[in-house]
Amino acid sequence: MSDIFSKRKRSQLMATIRSRGNKRTEGALVVLLRRHKIFGWRRHLPVFGRPDFIFPKLRLAIFVDGCFWHGCALHGTMPKHNETYWHAKLARNKVRDRLVTRTLRAQNWRVVRIWEHELCRHNEERLIAKLRRAVFPVT
Repeated sequence: MSDIFSKRKRSQLMATIRSRGNKRTEGALVVLLRRHKIFGWRRHLPVFGRPDFIFPKLRLAIFVDGCFWHGCALHGTMPKHNETYWHAKLARNKVRDRLVTRTLRAQNWRVVRIWEHELCRHNEERLIAKLRRAVFPVT
Protein backbone atom coordinates (compact mmCIF):
# COMPACT_ATOMS: atom_id res chain seq x y z
CA MET A 1 0.00 0.00 0.00
CA SER A 2 1.44 3.36 -0.94
CA ASP A 3 1.46 6.39 1.31
CA ILE A 4 -1.54 8.69 0.95
CA PHE A 5 0.80 11.71 1.15
CA SER A 6 3.51 12.85 -1.20
CA LYS A 7 7.12 12.47 -0.01
CA ARG A 8 7.29 16.20 0.66
CA LYS A 9 4.03 16.25 2.66
CA ARG A 10 5.05 13.13 4.65
CA SER A 11 8.38 14.80 5.47
CA GLN A 12 6.56 17.91 6.71
CA LEU A 13 4.25 15.81 8.88
CA MET A 14 7.10 13.80 10.37
CA ALA A 15 9.03 17.01 11.12
CA THR A 16 6.20 18.12 13.42
CA ILE A 17 6.82 15.17 15.76
CA ARG A 18 8.86 16.42 18.67
CA SER A 19 11.31 14.38 20.70
CA ARG A 20 10.18 15.97 23.96
CA GLY A 21 7.06 17.43 25.47
CA ASN A 22 4.89 14.58 24.25
CA LYS A 23 1.60 14.68 26.16
CA ARG A 24 0.87 11.01 25.64
CA THR A 25 4.10 9.84 27.23
CA GLU A 26 5.92 12.53 29.18
CA GLY A 27 2.70 14.34 30.11
CA ALA A 28 1.15 11.13 31.34
CA LEU A 29 4.15 10.43 33.54
CA VAL A 30 4.02 13.98 34.98
CA VAL A 31 0.41 13.33 36.00
CA LEU A 32 1.32 9.99 37.62
CA LEU A 33 4.31 11.40 39.49
CA ARG A 34 2.23 14.26 40.87
CA ARG A 35 -0.75 12.04 41.73
CA HIS A 36 1.51 9.70 43.71
CA LYS A 37 3.45 12.54 45.33
CA ILE A 38 6.82 11.62 43.85
CA PHE A 39 8.77 14.86 43.86
CA GLY A 40 12.31 16.06 43.24
CA TRP A 41 12.36 15.56 39.48
CA ARG A 42 13.28 18.06 36.82
CA ARG A 43 12.83 18.02 33.07
CA HIS A 44 15.05 18.97 30.14
CA LEU A 45 18.28 19.46 32.05
CA PRO A 46 21.45 19.25 29.94
CA VAL A 47 22.42 15.65 30.68
CA PHE A 48 23.85 13.25 28.11
CA GLY A 49 21.10 11.48 26.18
CA ARG A 50 18.50 14.10 27.16
CA PRO A 51 16.55 12.10 29.76
CA ASP A 52 12.86 13.02 30.01
CA PHE A 53 13.01 13.28 33.81
CA ILE A 54 15.97 13.70 36.12
CA PHE A 55 16.22 13.39 39.87
CA PRO A 56 19.48 15.38 40.17
CA LYS A 57 20.18 14.62 43.84
CA LEU A 58 19.70 10.91 43.24
CA ARG A 59 21.55 10.89 39.90
CA LEU A 60 18.52 9.11 38.46
CA ALA A 61 17.58 9.53 34.80
CA ILE A 62 14.18 8.42 33.53
CA PHE A 63 13.38 7.92 29.86
CA VAL A 64 9.86 7.40 28.56
CA ASP A 65 10.21 5.37 25.36
CA GLY A 66 7.42 5.40 22.80
CA CYS A 67 6.51 1.90 21.62
CA PHE A 68 6.86 2.83 17.94
CA TRP A 69 10.01 4.97 18.04
CA HIS A 70 11.97 2.68 20.33
CA GLY A 71 10.84 -0.64 18.87
CA CYS A 72 8.77 -2.18 21.65
CA ALA A 73 8.62 -5.95 21.15
CA LEU A 74 5.00 -6.01 22.35
CA HIS A 75 3.47 -2.96 20.66
CA GLY A 76 5.95 -1.62 18.14
CA THR A 77 4.71 -1.65 14.56
CA MET A 78 6.64 -1.53 11.32
CA PRO A 79 5.33 0.72 8.57
CA LYS A 80 4.76 -1.08 5.28
CA HIS A 81 5.86 1.90 3.22
CA ASN A 82 9.64 2.35 2.95
CA GLU A 83 10.27 -0.69 5.16
CA THR A 84 14.03 -0.69 4.61
CA TYR A 85 14.32 2.85 5.92
CA TRP A 86 12.20 2.13 9.00
CA HIS A 87 14.06 -1.06 9.91
CA ALA A 88 17.33 0.87 9.82
CA LYS A 89 15.88 3.88 11.66
CA LEU A 90 14.40 1.85 14.51
CA ALA A 91 17.58 -0.24 14.78
CA ARG A 92 19.62 2.97 15.11
CA ASN A 93 17.23 4.20 17.83
CA LYS A 94 17.75 0.96 19.80
CA VAL A 95 21.53 1.18 19.46
CA ARG A 96 21.43 4.83 20.59
CA ASP A 97 19.25 3.92 23.59
CA ARG A 98 21.73 1.24 24.70
CA LEU A 99 24.66 3.64 24.25
CA VAL A 100 22.94 6.36 26.29
CA THR A 101 22.08 3.92 29.09
CA ARG A 102 25.62 2.49 29.21
CA THR A 103 27.21 5.94 29.13
CA LEU A 104 25.05 7.32 31.92
CA ARG A 105 25.64 4.25 34.08
CA ALA A 106 29.39 4.62 33.51
CA GLN A 107 28.99 8.19 34.84
CA ASN A 108 27.31 6.79 38.00
CA TRP A 109 23.74 7.59 36.98
CA ARG A 110 20.94 5.13 37.58
CA VAL A 111 18.74 4.78 34.50
CA VAL A 112 15.09 3.75 34.35
CA ARG A 113 13.39 3.23 31.01
CA ILE A 114 9.60 3.22 30.87
CA TRP A 115 7.68 1.97 27.86
CA GLU A 116 4.73 3.98 26.60
CA HIS A 117 2.42 1.01 27.24
CA GLU A 118 3.44 1.00 30.93
CA LEU A 119 1.63 4.34 31.27
CA CYS A 120 -1.79 2.70 30.73
CA ARG A 121 -4.19 2.84 33.66
CA HIS A 122 -4.17 -0.94 34.22
CA ASN A 123 -0.33 -0.87 34.55
CA GLU A 124 -0.28 2.10 36.93
CA GLU A 125 0.25 0.18 40.17
CA ARG A 126 3.18 -1.78 38.74
CA LEU A 127 4.74 1.36 37.23
CA ILE A 128 4.45 3.33 40.46
CA ALA A 129 6.09 0.47 42.36
CA LYS A 130 8.94 0.49 39.81
CA LEU A 131 9.36 4.25 40.20
CA ARG A 132 9.22 4.14 44.00
CA ARG A 133 11.94 1.46 44.03
CA ALA A 134 14.12 3.75 41.89
CA VAL A 135 13.39 6.97 43.79
CA PHE A 136 13.35 5.49 47.28
CA PRO A 137 15.86 2.62 47.09
CA VAL A 138 16.22 0.34 50.07
CA THR A 139 19.63 0.92 51.64
